Amino acid sequence: MTDFQMSLIAAGGVFVVGVITYNKWQEYKARKSVERAFASDHDDVLMRDGEQVPAVDRHEPVLEAGLEDKAPVLAKEPVLDADAFAPADVKPEPQLDTPTPAAAPVPAPAPAAPVTPPATSYRAAGASAAQDAVAASLPGTRPGMPAAELAECLVDPLIDCLIPLSLETPVRGDKILPALQTLRRVGNKPIHYIGFAVSGEWEPIVHGGVYTKLQAGVQMATRTTALNELEYSELVTRLRAVADEIGAEPEVPDMFEVMAEARILHRFVAGHDAQLGVNLAANGAPWAMSTLIGALENAGFDVRPDGRFAMPDKESAGGGVLFTLSTNVTLGADTTSRLTLLLDVPCVAPARDGFGRMVETARGLTQRLDATIVDDFDQPLVDEALDEIKSQVGEFYQEMDAADIPAGSTRALRLFS
Repeated sequence: MTDFQMSLIAAGGVFVVGVITYNKWQEYKARKSVERAFASDHDDVLMRDGEQVPAVDRHEPVLEAGLEDKAPVLAKEPVLDADAFAPADVKPEPQLDTPTPAAAPVPAPAPAAPVTPPATSYRAAGASAAQDAVAASLPGTRPGMPAAELAECLVDPLIDCLIPLSLETPVRGDKILPALQTLRRVGNKPIHYIGFAVSGEWEPIVHGGVYTKLQAGVQMATRTTALNELEYSELVTRLRAVADEIGAEPEVPDMFEVMAEARILHRFVAGHDAQLGVNLAANGAPWAMSTLIGALENAGFDVRPDGRFAMPDKESAGGGVLFTLSTNVTLGADTTSRLTLLLDVPCVAPARDGFGRMVETARGLTQRLDATIVDDFDQPLVDEALDEIKSQVGEFYQEMDAADIPAGSTRALRLFS
């Protein structure tokens, strides 16, 4: 062996010895630290000879049977009752100028009947207003809806993937809302939350509410795509972070089952994404936009900022749009020779008769504007063809009812928005 090899061997041996020595030293320090940490100068009362330690009654907490099926009751502040502090056997003090009457038994006061607080007594004064704000932001809902009904619209087991969030203790809405607001969408899929309130019902999470359980719901499909694996993984990761912040534990469903349900739902949405349009073609010169806008407003249309016109559903309690109209030109154009009325079929309830109202409006405009109702290929649409289309619309509505997604319902509006 060469001198160089011998040097390497010697250096390696020194290194190994150094490592072993260092590890022994660290082990010694750790042992001393543990001994110091667990050392105690106090006497162990259990090891004293001849001393009697007084026994202390210990009361274990007892869970009432069936408690998990009951809604927790909010503790009420104690109320001082003047009658409760008056002993039944104490005689009234005699007056100085009145002879003391003979002692007579004083009947014990009757027990006061328990007062049951109203179901909404725990809620803050602004809770109803907050829920109305939630209803106004969700398509198909309306202010004044019952809290339980609104909760079913927000987190719907038919179109949402439900993720329960277990809580160790009840939480207030104003404490958890800031964290929940950070996760409202994944991809283009909206996420909503509801809470099981102390009143015993599910409701939207609002300021002033107190909740014992939470539930998140992510919409599994939209008009364009279904919930995919990447979006679901992102949802789970972010939801766990939110749950840690609010002290909850999510119960995440199996990804493969959720993906299968999402694909089935999207196939239904894609198969019922129907929009029907009728066109008005000018019989003579193009219409001037300044004149056309007035005629459309007189027909009942509302002008939108994007240049489109909407026919409002004034008879519906929740408002909405029956159909729209496009001028088929840019905002700066001076004239147009073609108008298109468009009905979003799954978004209008059958009772509103959106197609019939649209055809009726088109016929009225043909007389005002000297126009002809045509199809997309500029072929005139006669009454027989329009009646046939109306019959097909009726069959379309029946298919949506059979799928429990009625046209114009909150479910349909969420899926086809």
